[in-house]
Amino acid sequence: MRAVLEARQKAAAARVEELEAELERVRAALVEAEEVLRRRVIGLEQYLEALAEEEAAAVAVVSQRKPVGPRREVPHRDDAAGTKVLSVDCQALMAAALEAGATGLGARRAAVVLGWDSASASRVEGARARLKRLVERGWLVEEKPGGFVLPAPGQDADGAGRPGGGS
Repeated sequence: MRAVLEARQKAAAARVEELEAELERVRAALVEAEEVLRRRVIGLEQYLEALAEEEAAAVAVVSQRKPVGPRREVPHRDDAAGTKVLSVDCQALMAAALEAGATGLGARRAAVVLGWDSASASRVEGARARLKRLVERGWLVEEKPGGFVLPAPGQDADGAGRPGGGS
């Protein structure tokens, strides 16, 4: 019987050693997992802080821009009593065209007048589209490609005399 008890004791001692070794592996894995968790928490906090700063900067940039109003149809010049019927942006373009005189207003300068980035090709093309719309409606004349001027008194945008214009 003694031999059986000694064998059981050895088996129990071996099992204790196995479990202690496993416990050490689990403790090491726990320390490693806690370190990963700590780094992930720090990373998330840094990301959220950067996101908050970026949002604050975006709000500041948006608040510096001119408010964009509803898109307004540009009326035909024949149907209008004056430039007061035009949107504020179109009135600014008309004033810039008057200021430019015979040299004409270019799309890049029009983008500056509208408060847009003149280095941005899309903004310059947007300004050109507005100038072309003013030409279509009789408010401006494109005498040479890219040069937009006010039509001569009594002249439509197509260069023909207007009825009742004295031509």
